[in-house]
Amino acid sequence: MDRINPSVLVSEFDREHAVSPEIAETLPLRKTERLPFTIRIVADDESLQKAVTMRQMAYSRHLPEFASKMTVEKGDCEPGTVVLLAQSKLDGGPLGTMRIQTNEFAPLAVEQSVQLPDWLQGTRMAEATRLGVAGGMIGRMVKIGLCKALFMYCQQQQVDWMVITARSPLDREYEAMLFGDVFGENEFLPMSHVGGLPHRVMAKPVAVARERWAEVRHPLFQFVFQTHHPDIDLSPVDLSFARETVGWLQASQIVHGR
Repeated sequence: MDRINPSVLVSEFDREHAVSPEIAETLPLRKTERLPFTIRIVADDESLQKAVTMRQMAYSRHLPEFASKMTVEKGDCEPGTVVLLAQSKLDGGPLGTMRIQTNEFAPLAVEQSVQLPDWLQGTRMAEATRLGVAGGMIGRMVKIGLCKALFMYCQQQQVDWMVITARSPLDREYEAMLFGDVFGENEFLPMSHVGGLPHRVMAKPVAVARERWAEVRHPLFQFVFQTHHPDIDLSPVDLSFARETVGWLQASQIVHGR
């Protein structure tokens, strides 16, 4: 996926987004803003297939062999997991996707590769994975929208910590969004659950995210915290289709001897 240069964010979104921390906490939502795309929780097989298509397109720019094998995964349909899909208002085509897994029912995917430190043990966490967006300016807009949706979902689910794993140079984008290292500073660790590729494990506390963004006068503060985007709608959906998909995946694995 295309990399967002943190320095460009300031020019893409007006510097007026930056406000003093003293004022920021007292300001309500300033405005309502429409986006050229929608972000929703996937609630049917058609939408899930669109999300997979978007993953293939995004990953093929950097990992073409891996992208060619991507399909619906068991992790897309497990309890405590949702898949977000950004779709164009113009033609309904997929523009971006992200999977969010909480640790309510099972350990996070990253825990297959590393043991998280004690200060994260016993907390409610959510891990964002399988992020993929379209190329160009619209893709950069969608990525920022998905990151806002991640924060909104974590608030909705009363999550304590947002967790991500990022390979270089994408880790710098998360630094710009104030994620911090879980292990050593700038330390990359091999992730066995994603083919041994080295990733940096990073986390951000949900409860004080607004305060921290205000303190540093983050250029996206107003977009994330003070603008209502009706097109980002994370209303609960019926995920019963996911149980049927899991059954199909399990049957397919048996047939193919996996």
